[in-house]
Amino acid sequence: MLRIIDRYLFRELAMTFLAIAAVLLLISIGESLIAVLNQVARGRVPADLLVAMIGLRAIDSLNVLLPLAVFLGILLAFGRLYKDSEMAVLSASGLDVGGLLRPLALLVVPVALLLGLVAFWVAPSAMRFSQHLVDEANRSLLIAGLEPGRFVSLPGREGIIYVNGMSPEGSKFQRMFVESERVDADGTSQINIITARNGELYRDTSGGDRFLSLRDGFRVEGHPGQDDFRLLRFERNDIKLADNDAVDNSDAVKRAAPTSELWTSTDTVQRAELHWRLAPLVSTLILALLALPLSRTSPRQPRYASLIIAVLAYIVFANSLALGRSWIAHGKLPTGFGLWWVYLPTLLIALWLIWRGGRLRGRRRTAA
Repeated sequence: MLRIIDRYLFRELAMTFLAIAAVLLLISIGESLIAVLNQVARGRVPADLLVAMIGLRAIDSLNVLLPLAVFLGILLAFGRLYKDSEMAVLSASGLDVGGLLRPLALLVVPVALLLGLVAFWVAPSAMRFSQHLVDEANRSLLIAGLEPGRFVSLPGREGIIYVNGMSPEGSKFQRMFVESERVDADGTSQINIITARNGELYRDTSGGDRFLSLRDGFRVEGHPGQDDFRLLRFERNDIKLADNDAVDNSDAVKRAAPTSELWTSTDTVQRAELHWRLAPLVSTLILALLALPLSRTSPRQPRYASLIIAVLAYIVFANSLALGRSWIAHGKLPTGFGLWWVYLPTLLIALWLIWRGGRLRGRRRTAA
């Protein structure tokens, strides 16, 4: 049975945590919206996948948002109680640090378990599904901006393109006409005209550039006004459809692997990802203990005086985790060390601050 004071403290913590989590989630969704819209404008992500991509990104962002929400929620909730002298009354009534840990555990332990489920299974599945949706959609000529029976601008290049027919899924076409122009080093303009009987759209790598594979066609190239035109017949000719600012997504594919695959992998990127998936669960527990002494303030202090120090401590903690992940992925840090070189010092500092606060309180009672 929970005591009345336990229910009261838990309610304060839970309400503050939920409010902060909602605000952080809205900020994350806004950032994801900007990033996805940028990819849509560049042609990397289809517009009809906008909502799905934002939702999948939001799931992955929970690994960062919820530990921070727990940390700030404890700071603000207990900080208000200290500011309004409620903690002084509770302390005078015999409530010690152990009494604060019970309602704290009621909030932190379920959140940590939820983060473990999200980090190890839900978020990787969301990342793999997101990559699958983008790869499947970008195999369609419709996503590239082409429509059968219409002359349209060549995506990413100067010129026009015409497709007479297209398969229902938009991956294959019949009777294509492509006209493009380019400027040579000497400043003269060169024109290229390509026709093909059929072909298809494909990607060279996962998330990489898109190419039109043209088959059984002709190519005419030369400078307008001159008699240097060349006529070529080809069996196959590939054209880069658009500059998608393609990057090597091999690391992203490795990080989206199932957790069971990471346990047996010897790849440094995947070993770093395994430690990174453990980070939300462990970080939530450690940050909760660290926030408990940092939330202690005097009624005469400014309301958010200790919040600045706490936020700086969180920035150092979070950046150390990111740095450790990078070191492991690049082989600069043994995988056996993991991120424990960040957890253990932070945990010791939190326990020392809690012990120091309880000792000072005991001295004050003896002096009184």
